[in-house]
Amino acid sequence: MAVKVCIVGCGAIGSVIGAHLARLPDVAVYAYDTSAEHTRVMRERGLRISGASEFTARLHATSEPREIPLCDFGILATKCLHTRAAIEQTAHVFGVSGAVCSVQNGLGNEEIIAEHVSQVIRGATTMAAHLTGPGHAELEFYSDLWIGPFEPTGTPYARVAQLAEILNRSGLRAVPLRDARGAQWTKLIFNAAVNPVGALTRLHHGAATRFPPTAALYEALLLEGEFVARTLGIALHGDARQMIAEGAKAPGRRKVSMLLDILDRRQTEVDFVNGAIADRGEKLGVPVPLNRAIWQLVKGLEHSWKDPS
Repeated sequence: MAVKVCIVGCGAIGSVIGAHLARLPDVAVYAYDTSAEHTRVMRERGLRISGASEFTARLHATSEPREIPLCDFGILATKCLHTRAAIEQTAHVFGVSGAVCSVQNGLGNEEIIAEHVSQVIRGATTMAAHLTGPGHAELEFYSDLWIGPFEPTGTPYARVAQLAEILNRSGLRAVPLRDARGAQWTKLIFNAAVNPVGALTRLHHGAATRFPPTAALYEALLLEGEFVARTLGIALHGDARQMIAEGAKAPGRRKVSMLLDILDRRQTEVDFVNGAIADRGEKLGVPVPLNRAIWQLVKGLEHSWKDPS
């Protein structure tokens, strides 16, 4: 019997993961996205992946949650801003035993998911991709996908290992961890540096890494985030500085996701990234002035689009 996986939010990363899983003969993939055009193209032409990998996958795509059967696993890949709506619309798909893995940025997504499903898995990745149009995602580069139980739900590690095995067979690089908080915080700290600095300066990743003033700001933001993690007793997994260096070497002028949001005047995920680090640091009595200032600047920029008097 095929394992059923539902991709909730078939944006860039969700598309990449879903397309890889759809290549497995023993996995049935259901993609849910609110874009009717995106799901229509996927149904009619398949889901195309280009860039670091080139293939087209066939899966079940819909904008109607009621069309999705009970699934063994879910991959939630929406923007943090849409987590609550996405899981409220699809929670019935996972019944009493389905496990949902967040592969999103920031902090707080797992807590929201856990309000609606009984088994939740933490996930983090620096894999980069972007949608080029309906039914087409361009994969910029592969990276590890770290997953582990979300502790408050008591999700069995065996479920994490099962999902990792499926992901690895599909051609992705999943790393199962008994404690994934360190991986999640490493990704968070990385994002808290590269995303807002790129968004506010409009420099692509490589340029911001090589320009001494922005490189210095990267480092100062990394140090603040690392201090908060240490105070929380979280041992980081991976090296945010290495992630920054690898991203800077990617071909082309890669714009970080928050810069793309800013350019399109979309609300960003800064509340879940720099705002989350600042909130936790202030509660702990840890100095976080840069993360708070970055949060204030991005929020001010978002506010400016409303043409305040």
